[in-house]
Amino acid sequence: MPRTNPAVRFRAGTARPFLMLAPAAALGLALALFVCFSCSTAQEETTKPGTTKLRVATRIVPPLVIEKNGTLSGFSIELWNAIGERLHRETEYIITPDVGELLAAVESGRADLGIAAVSITSERENRFDFSQPILNSGLQILVRGTAANVEPNPLLEFVELFFSRTLLIWLGIALLLILIPAHLIFLVERHHHNGIIPTRRYFPGIFHAMFWAAGTLATQADQMPRHWIARIVAVLWMFTGVVFVAFYTAQLTASLTIQQIRGPINSPQDLVGKNVGTSRGSTATIYLNEVRAQVREFEKIDDLYSALLNQEVDAVVFDSPALLYYTTHDGRGSARTVGSIFHREDYGIVFPTGSPLRKHVNEALLALRESDAYQRIYEEWFGKH
Repeated sequence: MPRTNPAVRFRAGTARPFLMLAPAAALGLALALFVCFSCSTAQEETTKPGTTKLRVATRIVPPLVIEKNGTLSGFSIELWNAIGERLHRETEYIITPDVGELLAAVESGRADLGIAAVSITSERENRFDFSQPILNSGLQILVRGTAANVEPNPLLEFVELFFSRTLLIWLGIALLLILIPAHLIFLVERHHHNGIIPTRRYFPGIFHAMFWAAGTLATQADQMPRHWIARIVAVLWMFTGVVFVAFYTAQLTASLTIQQIRGPINSPQDLVGKNVGTSRGSTATIYLNEVRAQVREFEKIDDLYSALLNQEVDAVVFDSPALLYYTTHDGRGSARTVGSIFHREDYGIVFPTGSPLRKHVNEALLALRESDAYQRIYEEWFGKH
């Protein structure tokens, strides 16, 4: 039986395990390459036009986004539909209540992008990516009334103060206070032969007593009662009159001061200390806090306008396009904008950071501007300027 060289046996035994591992290594390498290729292909497919439906977060802000009978329209919707058509992508709209929820949907991945009245700010730029500006805008002030009553009317303001709820309450209190001493004086003085009540009959005797009580409350007694009990009542009533007049004067002064503070609002400088409404999570909230206004935030735009008309707020500060649209539609004749646009901002389409969609959207947006399609959409909703 031939002998085998030990060295050959060793080499053969050593090589056998490597030969057995080679197919496994090759298979693993092939799987790794397949996974990498699949991931890159999947990522390319998600950004490739015509493959998947895009989830677009938005919110109802006329005229940028309008909902009627379950159908969305408006400047932002028509603009995005034109962009989506160029990208050959279908759209699934996700309606959010306010801009905060819209941004949260994009940030969490529930939406691929967001479009509505989304202002481009430095703080948001740190968290998201934005497209090129789709609309130049800014903040504006909305107040009650029409342009016909821009100038304040001092006589009208005085009449409103004279018949105000505060004055009516004080007149009611004065009437009750007058009735008490008037009856005491009437009951005592009518039996005195030289008293200030000329008759013992309740009518018109009580009117004489009320006239005396009212005069004493407002100024001082023009004549003193004759009966000693009536004189004690008269002295106490004169002190009561002094206190009453002092309190009433203080209340009237406070009302006049408040009315002066809550004077006409015609510019951002007039917002200081005023009760101002705006949309929750909007950039207007930050501005109003900076100017020390009393801010009230509303989730729905319709609730914001209703609060103004119901005198729950003194004014509304919000995006100029939305306010101008309201004054020419639902709020026509009941609300007006004052002053010029301030705190200018640009609207943009918001994406998650690093989204590959941004490049395709910007290319489509530029193409719409170059073909005048953007201008046609703009003039449809905002007119020619």
